[in-house]
Amino acid sequence: MEFYRSHVLVCTGTGCTSSDSRLVKSRLQKEIEDKGLEKEVRVVETGCFGFCNLGPIMVIYPEGTFYCQVKPDDVKDIVEEHLIKGRPVQRLLYREVDKEIKTTDFENIDFFKSQKRIALSNCGLINPEKIEEYIARDGYFALAKVLHEMSPRDVIETIKKSGLRGRGGGGFPTGMKWEFAYNSKGDQKYVVCNADEGDPGAFMDRSVLEGDPHSVLEAMAIAGYAIGANQGYIYVRAEYPIAVERLGIAIKQARELGLLGKNIFSKGFDFDIDLRLGAGAFVCGEETALLASIEGRRGEPRPRPPFPAVEGLWGKPTIINNVETFANIPHIIRNGAEWFASIGTEKSKGTKVFALAGKINNTGLIEVPMGTTLRTIIYEIGGGIPNGKKFKAAQTGGPSGGCIPAKHLDMEIDYDNLLSIGSMMGSGGMIIMDEDTCMVDIARFFLEFTQDESCGKCPPCRIGTKRMLEILTRITEGKGKPEDIETLETLALTVKNASLCGLGQTAPNPVLSTLRFFRDEYEAHIFDKKCPAGVCQALLTYTILQDKCRGCGLCARNCPVEAITGKVKEPYVIDAEKCIKCGICLEKCKFGAVVKK
Repeated sequence: MEFYRSHVLVCTGTGCTSSDSRLVKSRLQKEIEDKGLEKEVRVVETGCFGFCNLGPIMVIYPEGTFYCQVKPDDVKDIVEEHLIKGRPVQRLLYREVDKEIKTTDFENIDFFKSQKRIALSNCGLINPEKIEEYIARDGYFALAKVLHEMSPRDVIETIKKSGLRGRGGGGFPTGMKWEFAYNSKGDQKYVVCNADEGDPGAFMDRSVLEGDPHSVLEAMAIAGYAIGANQGYIYVRAEYPIAVERLGIAIKQARELGLLGKNIFSKGFDFDIDLRLGAGAFVCGEETALLASIEGRRGEPRPRPPFPAVEGLWGKPTIINNVETFANIPHIIRNGAEWFASIGTEKSKGTKVFALAGKINNTGLIEVPMGTTLRTIIYEIGGGIPNGKKFKAAQTGGPSGGCIPAKHLDMEIDYDNLLSIGSMMGSGGMIIMDEDTCMVDIARFFLEFTQDESCGKCPPCRIGTKRMLEILTRITEGKGKPEDIETLETLALTVKNASLCGLGQTAPNPVLSTLRFFRDEYEAHIFDKKCPAGVCQALLTYTILQDKCRGCGLCARNCPVEAITGKVKEPYVIDAEKCIKCGICLEKCKFGAVVKK
C-alpha cells in the first residue's frame, strides 16, 4: 500500500466541472509529475463540496486547506508554495462576507460550521469512481450487517423506529412504505430509486449520485432484502451525464465484487440494479408517472389506490424512494435507529439537504438538522443578503412550494411547520428573495413553470393552472380587475383539491401563500396600478429629476425609441407615451437623475 504526505481533493461535480475543474486537475497532475512529487502527493477526484458559487474548489490534506475559485493558471503556485514550501497560497483562501481575515481550514468556514452531513457525508471526501474508497468509509458494512444479523422484519422495524420520512415530496414514513410492500403478496417485487430531480435550481440528488453513488446502491440492496425484491431500477435524468456515468461505474464495480448480483455475501440473497434514463418531464417525478415511464409508456400519473407498494411496476409490489432518502439508510443501519431519531424535531428526524439559491451571498448545497431555523440558514450558513438588502421571503419545496415571509424567520424548518404556513419540504429547493422581488411576479413565474409542465391528463390541473396564469399575467401587465383576487383564490383551491396528482395539488401553493402573506402587493397592482418592488415593466414609470439632470444627453442618445428630448446643459424630459420602459436611460445616467417608480 502506498502512502502519500499530501492528498489534494479536486471537486469534479457538475458545478466545478463547468468551471474547468477537470483542467485544473490535469494541470495539477502534470505539475506534480514535473516536480517529481508523484510518489508524495496524490490527486483525488471528488464529488461536490456544496459551496458551488466558489468553484472550482480544492482541499489539501492533512492541513485541510480550502482553496476556492482555482484556475488552471493557479496550479503552479499551489505546487510550489503549498506542496513544496508548505505555505498556503493566500489569494486563493476563502474570506467570509464582510470580513478581512481569510480562513485556512474549511471546517472553520461559517458555510460548513452549522451543517451536519449524513446524506452528503462522503461527497467531497472520496473518489466516487473507486469502490475501495467507499468501503474504507464503512461502505457496504450496513448491507453485510442486515444479511448476517437481521431479518427483513428487523430491517423494517429499524427504519420505522428511526423516524425517516421520504425526502422527495410529502414526507411519508419510509419504514411504513417498506412494510406495505413487505406485506404485499407477489412473485416479483421491485425497488425503484427516484432520481428524476426536476425542480429548477435543485441539485441535491445529482450531487449525491455524483459524489457517493455506492451509498444509494447499498441502500437499494438493503431495501430489496427487507421487502423481498431482487431487482432495482434507478430512474435518473439523461441530462445528468456525470451522475449517469458514475452510477454505471459504481454498478459495474459492485457486481465485480459480488455486492450486487447473485448470492451476495454468500447469504443466498440476489439483487441487481439497472438504470433507466428519463427525458426530463417534470411530471415523471410523481411516482406513478415515473413507473409508467420505466414501463415504456407515456409518463402520466394514475389514480391511487392501489398504491405502488401493492401494485406498482408492471403490476408488482414496488417501493419508490428518492436519492436522499436512500442515502440515509446505510447510516441508520450502521449507527442505529436511536442515533438517527436523536437528530431533528419530534416528528421530523434526521437532516435535510437544501439547494440554497437566489438573493443570498453563499449559494450551494447544504445539509442541516431538521428544526434548523430559516435565520440560521440564511444569515449563518448563507452569509446574509447581498448589498445590504432586506430579506423578503424564502420559497421552499421547488416551484410547487409556498413563500415564507420574514416574520417566520425563526420558525423551525420541518415537514409539519412548513405545511402549517402553506409551504412544503418537497425535494429541498430553497430560493431566497430580497426586498426587490415582486411577489405577484414570482407567483406568476412559478405557475408558468408548473402550467407548462402539466401533463394535461386531468382538467383541474390542465385548465385551472392555465386560467390562473392568465389572471396573474394580466395583473402584472397592469390590467388586473377588482374581482381577480377572489377568482384566483377560488381557482387555486379547486385545483388543489381536485387534481389527480401531487403536481396539480401543489401547483397553486405559490399563489395561495403570496395571497396570504403579500396580499397588499396584489392590491397595489390591481387598484393602484403600481408594482411596489419596481419589477413589473408595464406598471413602471421612468422620469428625469430636473434638479439632478446635468443635460449631458447620454440618456437621449441611448434611448432606442427617441422618447427622451432636451437641449445640452438643460434638463431632459421623457415622453411617457413613447417610453417602452427598457431602463437603458436609468442604466446610462451617471448622475442619478433618472428614477423608476
